[in-house]
Amino acid sequence: MNKLFQGTYTAIITPFTQDNKIDWPAFEKLVEAQIASKVEGIVFVGTTGESPTLSHQEHMDILRWSVKTINGRCQVIHGTGSNNTRESIELANVASEAGADGHLVINPYYNKPTAEGLYRHFKAIADAVDLPIIMYNIKGRTAVNLETDTLLRLAEHKNIVGVKEASGDIHQMMDVMRRTGDDFCVLVGDDALTLPFMACGGDGLISVVSNCLPRSTSDMVRACLAGEWDTARTSFYKILDIMNLTMAETNPIPIKAIMHKLGYCDTNIRLPLCEPTQATNLMIDKQLELIKELEK
Repeated sequence: MNKLFQGTYTAIITPFTQDNKIDWPAFEKLVEAQIASKVEGIVFVGTTGESPTLSHQEHMDILRWSVKTINGRCQVIHGTGSNNTRESIELANVASEAGADGHLVINPYYNKPTAEGLYRHFKAIADAVDLPIIMYNIKGRTAVNLETDTLLRLAEHKNIVGVKEASGDIHQMMDVMRRTGDDFCVLVGDDALTLPFMACGGDGLISVVSNCLPRSTSDMVRACLAGEWDTARTSFYKILDIMNLTMAETNPIPIKAIMHKLGYCDTNIRLPLCEPTQATNLMIDKQLELIKELEK
């Protein structure tokens, strides 16, 4: 079995300064904490990284900076998805030239392509750029579902190596795992489904909660991959409430507030997202000591 991507991949936040620019020193601090905690990889400029509000130049700057900063110490996956196929190809070329290990391509959003349109979109990107693609299926954000039959057609392409399954439909996830080949990577995109997903044969997790719990999350996923289910189950239930907390409001509002309270970055989040409610802040405050304890 030759899987390019297995384990925990942190969908990292993008820190901003008070004047709404990328906070590069804070970004480096976040990245170093992830590497020190031995995650298998980091996903840059995904939804958690507020990619919809990044300028095209900022997006490209992060892609190039990330590879140089990580310098081979873990895998680097770049978010290159767009509802404009030509723009995705352009970003994929930047990711490839920068030296990324792979790129994450979301279902096109808003324009709601048909199954054939989805197929042609992903295939056009895979044909244009020789860089491994992880497709990202998340109907809740894109209004379209990547059906398993379409995914199987795409999995025949040499550059399409996996999927981030965030459909929320465990039946679809099992169908994908059952019907794809031994070299195809199936990663879950919902932290709170990690344990059942891995028990069904999943390869790992693209995680929000690992921003604040990188060691705990990656140890739990490695236990799953090793078949150490008692250890994995105990670890999973310890962090389940924190996983749910990161989804108390639209991602990345809660996780960015958590990372600020842990001292990693400013609270600034770009409109149309905004700061969390008082109720969410109170829930975060109640979990902070546990987060610190778990990551000792």
